[in-house]
Amino acid sequence: MKKLLAIGEALIDMAPAENGCGIKDVSAFSPKVGGAPANVCGAYCRLGGTGAIITMLGRDPFGDKIEAELKDCGLDTSCILRTDRANTSLAFVALQKDGNREFSFYRKPGADMLMEPEDLNEAWFGDAFALHFCSVDLVECPMKETHKRAVELALEKGMLVSFDPNLRFALWESEKALKDTVMEFLPMAHVIKISDEELEFLTGRTKIEEALPQLLSGNTELVVYTCGSGGASCWTRNAHASVPAGKSKAVDTTGAGDGFIGSFLFSLSRDGVSTEKLSGLGEEKLREYLRFSTEFCDISVARKGAIASYPTMQELEKKLQR
Repeated sequence: MKKLLAIGEALIDMAPAENGCGIKDVSAFSPKVGGAPANVCGAYCRLGGTGAIITMLGRDPFGDKIEAELKDCGLDTSCILRTDRANTSLAFVALQKDGNREFSFYRKPGADMLMEPEDLNEAWFGDAFALHFCSVDLVECPMKETHKRAVELALEKGMLVSFDPNLRFALWESEKALKDTVMEFLPMAHVIKISDEELEFLTGRTKIEEALPQLLSGNTELVVYTCGSGGASCWTRNAHASVPAGKSKAVDTTGAGDGFIGSFLFSLSRDGVSTEKLSGLGEEKLREYLRFSTEFCDISVARKGAIASYPTMQELEKKLQR
């Protein structure tokens, strides 16, 4: 299998010691390696693939922690650059009584935001299956232009491009800036992963079926739609499939969406599904991929953490055979 490349933030999630309160009332936080692009690569690697994250970290202990733990998880860290110009980004998180998460980011700027297009090494894209990215590093900073250049290189190399908006409103000057930026990047991707919580904000539609004409445009050939306890669906222009949600009681949903798309991309890579083959995927194969990723996440949410909670292929196959 070819490797999965991801570009964007690798950061420290400051996890709360207790849930049910806002950040201001949390008694203590503990540092956990996070960042959606890194999590996606982690899922791909846990299943037996090779993943590499393109990012920039500060020359600080948190940067050391991220690089060491990603390497321990099997990720290729050769695309990680280090800088003295800013510290590694931090994201403080709290789970409030209503179940919503509260974020407070310390990255003005963070090291990941400072990566320039000229920092990209074309050789990184030489033998890769796909490039995956999210929206956290698409704020107005050098890294936004670096994403555009990375997408250009991926398309030149015939790679599949995948985009999960993974919206974080607290990082943006305005909701309009966030929406405009995400809508600019969506048509660049062959595969879009979007959640029910993001759909109406981005498309103005409450039903995915009504939003598909907007989403299946430009390069986009496949839309993956996740609805938490409502299950997951996906669409091409020619086929559709849905599966119910898993049955595990959720202990920690951190990184669940990242695990879903990471394991979905693993299925595409394992079957050699190139950009030209996406539109030809039928209902049966789409359902197979959805079930694979749903069961992957069903194991993950029953454990604590993000990459640390992701199952291996052996664990997942045992569950799929039941």
